[in-house]
Amino acid sequence: MSIRKEFHEKYKGAAASKGIVAGKPQLALVKFETVEMMEERILNRLKTIAMGYHPFKVELKDFGSYPSHSIFINVISKMPIQNLVRQVKDAQRLMKLDKDHKPHFMEEPQITIARKLVPWQYEEAWLEYSNKHFSGRFIADSMLLLKKREGQTGWQIVQRLEFMNLPVTTKQGALFM
Repeated sequence: MSIRKEFHEKYKGAAASKGIVAGKPQLALVKFETVEMMEERILNRLKTIAMGYHPFKVELKDFGSYPSHSIFINVISKMPIQNLVRQVKDAQRLMKLDKDHKPHFMEEPQITIARKLVPWQYEEAWLEYSNKHFSGRFIADSMLLLKKREGQTGWQIVQRLEFMNLPVTTKQGALFM
């Protein structure tokens, strides 16, 4: 939070401050659009995934960027997050609104500091952050399902899903008996 605040104070611009990320830092796993009636089915599937997943350590080191528009904190312990994304990907048919609105899975974990930067913001900030050092670690013990209704700016927490490392078996329903 302090890095984001510092970034915002130093690089905000009247025309482009919307690109500086507000809110708590997060590691996004997937972004998707769907209809409200699918929420319970998606939530139940994610609960099952979380119950079978184990808490894991996330290690952070220094900064990375997507040239010309985004700066983020690098995640160096990628495998547990990528494995979790793979499990969530198994539920993608529930997250697919239609052929034009498919879920977007985050294959490269990162914590975004700023995105949608205008050229002057990116160039000045990356000159500084490419030489700046940062390290941190934390235990990820849960994941959140967030939603944002069309026309709203803020995200709402639907539910916090604890990683319980329990033996979970899922049985696919049979169409014909």
